[in-house]
Amino acid sequence: MKIFKVSALLVCLGLTAASVMAQTTPTSKQTSSPTQITSQNSGFPNKPIYILVPYGAGSGGDLYSRFFGKKLSEILKVPVIVENKAGGGGTVAIQTIKTNPADGYTLFMGSNSPAAASVATVKNLTYDPLRDFRPISGMTRSMAVFMVSNDSSLKTMADLLKRGHQQPPLNMAYYTYGYQLAAAQLTAKANINSQSVMYKGLSQVMTDVMGNQGDIGVVDSTGSVTTAVSGKVRALLVTGTQRHPELPDVPTLVESGFPEAVHYSWTAFFVNSKTPDDIVKVLADAMQQALAQPDSIDFIVKTSAEPMPLGPKEMRKFQEAEIERYIKAAKSIDFQAVD
Repeated sequence: MKIFKVSALLVCLGLTAASVMAQTTPTSKQTSSPTQITSQNSGFPNKPIYILVPYGAGSGGDLYSRFFGKKLSEILKVPVIVENKAGGGGTVAIQTIKTNPADGYTLFMGSNSPAAASVATVKNLTYDPLRDFRPISGMTRSMAVFMVSNDSSLKTMADLLKRGHQQPPLNMAYYTYGYQLAAAQLTAKANINSQSVMYKGLSQVMTDVMGNQGDIGVVDSTGSVTTAVSGKVRALLVTGTQRHPELPDVPTLVESGFPEAVHYSWTAFFVNSKTPDDIVKVLADAMQQALAQPDSIDFIVKTSAEPMPLGPKEMRKFQEAEIERYIKAAKSIDFQAVD
């Protein structure tokens, strides 16, 4: 597995906001012992830290939280406990963060869905992802993949555009509204005739695409690349700024003539917005130290994702741009927010 490190950060507004990094030179394999980080003013931390994950055990967010929870424990010299609080589209975990003391001892594993896309997809949202939370650190990002069955007649972008202007409409399979809005960056611009089919999860989408029961599945790379590499399904396009390293023959939407069609799912750690600056700095410095370690990069890349080591200020700018990107994408297809 080729290992990459992040050497540049690009935070853009609008539909290209997801592009925040470029993969460049190989990392060194040298390791060093973690340096303990504490707040000089508050003595933080001096008791266990909790990470609340709004998804079930075994999910990508859960795996990343447990890996980096262990890293934070090693660096901060306190126990770090991961709790899964699934349900309500993330609101169960979010309400806990909002009501717990703003003391840095409760972190929220936020992804692009509750921390950005929900502004455009959820009606009467019970929280404000900018007002109620402040970022600690970006963690990972992963591009989406347009998957088709091995028997599909869609083999190139030209095939997709031709079929997309015919009847009947293309069946586009998704399992979150975020992926529907990711595809909108292509379907709206190219005037593709399609209809959205929403599934409960990634596995159901992949099963139907492999069985040729859906024309295209738009899914996250972390749960699908290995299936494509194995030959069970065919990757048609990816939504990254560059080709996926495990799918070197699969073109990006950008190189296919759609420069704004960039989408990444991402994970990051957040705390209550009222958390003091010195505590935020302790947590942010610890995460930057953790993300820079070679075994952390190895772990992320092996999940078919990329490191996203944004600090608090950079992560906030990125989050703001992502919210704007989702709002624009929703307007482009006249998306109606759901309850």
